Amino acid sequence: MIPFKKVLVANRGEIALRIIRALKENDILSVAVYSEADRGALHVRQADEAVCIGAAPARSSYLDIPSVVAAAKLAGADAVHPGYGFLSENPAFSKAVTDAGMVFIGPTPETIALLGYKAAARKLAVEHKVPIVPGTKEHVHENALEEAKKVGFPVMIKASAGGGGKGMRIARTEAEFEKALQTARTEAKAAFGDDGVYVERYVEKPRHIEIQIAADSHGSIIAFPERDCSVQRRHQKLVEESPAPAVTPAIRAGLMQAAKRLIRASGYTGVGTVEFLMDSRGEFYFMEVNTRLQVEHPVTETVSGVDLVQLQLDIAQNKKLHITQERAAEIRCHAIEFRINAEDPGRDFAAAPGAISEWIAPGGPGVRVDTGIYPGYEIPSYYDSMIAKLIVSAPDRAGAISRGRRALSEFHISGVKSTIPFHLQLLDRPEFKEGSADTGLVEKMFSAAPAQTPGTKVKVPA
Repeated sequence: MIPFKKVLVANRGEIALRIIRALKENDILSVAVYSEADRGALHVRQADEAVCIGAAPARSSYLDIPSVVAAAKLAGADAVHPGYGFLSENPAFSKAVTDAGMVFIGPTPETIALLGYKAAARKLAVEHKVPIVPGTKEHVHENALEEAKKVGFPVMIKASAGGGGKGMRIARTEAEFEKALQTARTEAKAAFGDDGVYVERYVEKPRHIEIQIAADSHGSIIAFPERDCSVQRRHQKLVEESPAPAVTPAIRAGLMQAAKRLIRASGYTGVGTVEFLMDSRGEFYFMEVNTRLQVEHPVTETVSGVDLVQLQLDIAQNKKLHITQERAAEIRCHAIEFRINAEDPGRDFAAAPGAISEWIAPGGPGVRVDTGIYPGYEIPSYYDSMIAKLIVSAPDRAGAISRGRRALSEFHISGVKSTIPFHLQLLDRPEFKEGSADTGLVEKMFSAAPAQTPGTKVKVPA
């Protein structure tokens, strides 16, 4: 394959900027796309070219497949990188890009469809002896309650066509089931255009563990050490770390092997993530595959010392993986990522868009900040509320926690509320410090509204 000369980045914000930087390091021209709300965005300024693709709402711009593909063709791009979110796991987008004669930097449309549709992915997992939580074999239509009874309450209702916490509801009893089912279907339809759902048994107090993989078109597959993403709210991840506190070397080996079996069976090429739930006994169950780069990919980059965006570019250009499994499995430090969102923890984490009047990010050893924010930037109300990712690392977990506390306290943000006070409170929770946090910790912390941690210098004005 001829090396890429120009790549369009079909995304916005910090991930678009992250990809643009990787393209620059490879002497590949970058093309940004932007909505009318993002004219002043940093990724637009940093790209070699930029094309406006529509109005502020995502459906009129970043989710508009014909507009994005037309922009790529107009710019003369060789390939399209989808980033994460938006169209990154949409098989129709992948197909539209390839049909237009360009390379989609990710799996084939067929693989995205297979793994992106959760019911089909679960079936594939069963066929290849990857453990799954007991549940319905396919999405439920008629007699959903009867199917749920067979699974056994409590149950989790999940959208078949997507992830990210959308279209997910817990029903602990038969009486709660119908309302939860309808809510999940409605939310799934709005998020993915598909109201299909399936039902699986709800695992009490699980940990959310995931394995980063990379697979080339020559048959090589590598798996990286796990990430623990258990600190989440309403199925939205807030903190991720690696290695996971509760994962032993034996469990890690089992997770890696299971992930690689599933990826090989699917014919996957590219970088992706296989997600699992793990119970208190260390038993793990396949949950889903994200056929794209993850928000938390810097955690794995930090622990392994491997540039995952570079791997994506190499694989898309038909290069062989130059990293062995032994090298990929190396754990060089402990890393934690904190998602800094423009949200008000004191008001049930309500989105808090607005103009940034002051922005000072932390620095120093073992500190990385991925962001597209600058003083004077207006955070739009149309998109995800994440404004930055703070990634800290140290030789051990205690050191990473200490460094995280220091780095969080160095942030100075004026103009909007942020989740920094929440993160500082989290670091003082015994469950987090001891490494025993499960997916219910945040709800336990904030059944009442959190207050700012006393003694910090973080500015979170009204």
